[in-house]
Amino acid sequence: MEIALREAKARLSELVAAACSGERVIITQHGHPAVELVRCERRGGIDFDRLDAARRRLGLKANRERWPPEFDDPAYSRQVLGLDGE
Repeated sequence: MEIALREAKARLSELVAAACSGERVIITQHGHPAVELVRCERRGGIDFDRLDAARRRLGLKANRERWPPEFDDPAYSRQVLGLDGE
């Protein structure tokens, strides 16, 4: 879909919905393509389900590393953060 900027302003919600469904939306300015609306892909964070599936597919065992017990001690955390004198 190609649409002029002036019309796009009035129909932005409709254009966003179209782009989210995978349709190509090009906004023109003075008859020339200026921008294209595209669906945003999920970014950031860790998809633990995909990570687990990749581990199984590659035959890797789950990470069994354990933190030292003192890491679970609130007093140790206060000491590391320099809060133990408060």
